[in-house]
Amino acid sequence: MDNHKFNEFIKISQKLNEIEIIPLLMGSVGLEVITGESWDAQDIDIHVPGDKRGLEVPPELSIHNWMDIVKIMTLMEYSLIDLHEHGFYKEGLSVEFGIFDTLPNFARIQLVDLEIHHKENAKYYLLNPEQYLHVFNSSSKDSYRANKNNHKDLRKIDYLKNMIDYD
Repeated sequence: MDNHKFNEFIKISQKLNEIEIIPLLMGSVGLEVITGESWDAQDIDIHVPGDKRGLEVPPELSIHNWMDIVKIMTLMEYSLIDLHEHGFYKEGLSVEFGIFDTLPNFARIQLVDLEIHHKENAKYYLLNPEQYLHVFNSSSKDSYRANKNNHKDLRKIDYLKNMIDYD
């Protein structure tokens, strides 16, 4: 597990909490936290409140408090490198922001079911194995993501199915 990326997520979460945002850790870093396995995370995927229409909305308007998030990331010495992907970069670390309000339609995960976690005075959400399974099942049907990730999601799906079966 890459603790460096998770520790950076915690630092970002602390700053987001200061402006009353509780972020959701998504992607491979979040999966590493719940499985204890390395998934070769390429970036830190953070979801925050936004417009549930997602990509239908211009990127500068789709995430609530976007300008405050940009200010926080800039103060943490990140550079905005991709507005469309809400992507930032600093010293080998890539951070992308998404919208957790899209989860009900995308992966049938209700926001009220998200569990809050605490670490080092940071509050954040983290999916459980079943919720991750819903996300990766939905993602695997997305041709852009399947091509981009070389079908790595299928390995994650198999792992999660086995993990859930053994619980």
